[in-house]
Amino acid sequence: MAASGEFVVGISFEYRANANKAKGAPIDLVFPKEGLGWDLEAFAIHKGTKKLDAAKKLADWASSKDAMLLYGKNFAITAQPGVAAPLANVPKDYEARLVKMDFATTAANRERVFAEWTKRYNSKTEKALIPAKPGRMVDTPCGPF
Repeated sequence: MAASGEFVVGISFEYRANANKAKGAPIDLVFPKEGLGWDLEAFAIHKGTKKLDAAKKLADWASSKDAMLLYGKNFAITAQPGVAAPLANVPKDYEARLVKMDFATTAANRERVFAEWTKRYNSKTEKALIPAKPGRMVDTPCGPF
């Protein structure tokens, strides 16, 4: 709504903001120097899939340099360092601005981290369905998982 001029401020991912600005939206992108949050994309093959060979072929392509070059047209960072081209409205030091994150430690402490996130931000976030345990959905605030 900020990109359409309906609101004076919007909070979004760099992808959406950059895409809207590139289309002529009357917005300026602001990237805090104090640290940017992580947004991870993932790819998986479901156990028991009936088309395993096709799924493996897609997974191999999705992690290839050719795919990274395509992703890099829209995202500031790709899984293969140095592949993403600079984006017009995204700072060149975007990756350096990401908050320091130990993903293994965070994952190992998922329940504690999620409980703290919920305590701090539950009343301030949009409600969404996210998985609490594999295969089970619960109504919780948008959060780190």
